[in-house]
Amino acid sequence: MAAESLRRQLWTIPNLVTVLRLGCIPLFCWLLFGFDSRLAAGVLLGALGATDFVDGYLARRLDQATELGAILDPVTDRCMFFAAVISMLVSGDVALWFGITALVREFGLSAGTLALASRRVGWLGVNAWGKAGSFGLMFAFPMFLLGQADIPGANGWTIAGWVWGIPSLAIAWYGAYLYVLAGRAALNASPGPAAAAPPTEDS
Repeated sequence: MAAESLRRQLWTIPNLVTVLRLGCIPLFCWLLFGFDSRLAAGVLLGALGATDFVDGYLARRLDQATELGAILDPVTDRCMFFAAVISMLVSGDVALWFGITALVREFGLSAGTLALASRRVGWLGVNAWGKAGSFGLMFAFPMFLLGQADIPGANGWTIAGWVWGIPSLAIAWYGAYLYVLAGRAALNASPGPAAAAPPTEDS
């Protein structure tokens, strides 16, 4: 991608929204560790999860879909997820088994995506189970943070996190299983190297 084309693609509203969300990752870490506020960190993380669809929606609505955006959007979502979960594991704000199970799934999908790309099989489409599970987890983790905050009803947020998080984690893993099946089918059906466009949404 030429430098001029890269600059032109970056200066679109959807991609600027994605970059803004990416820039909130260090802010989240500072709120959690520097400012020591579970409330502020949880609210920010919840807002980032809730706005996951905004950049993709704007790209379609404004007819500003770009090759850069198709790559940057899912990369931003995964960086945000990794940073949030690893930070919460370090701070002790999420159960070790829950955080590790969620991370293993994301690392596995990322490694599988890179493996398919290296074989030039192409990118797998987004399945609804995987997307729903990932979206659900991005609300469960903020709930766990609010459950550790010094606010009235904090225990209720912890309970809500488990009630929301366990089904979301199960759905996310089922979605990952479907991706594995789709990946194997793509490998078996692929006649040889073929160029493919990157995904427009995160899994």
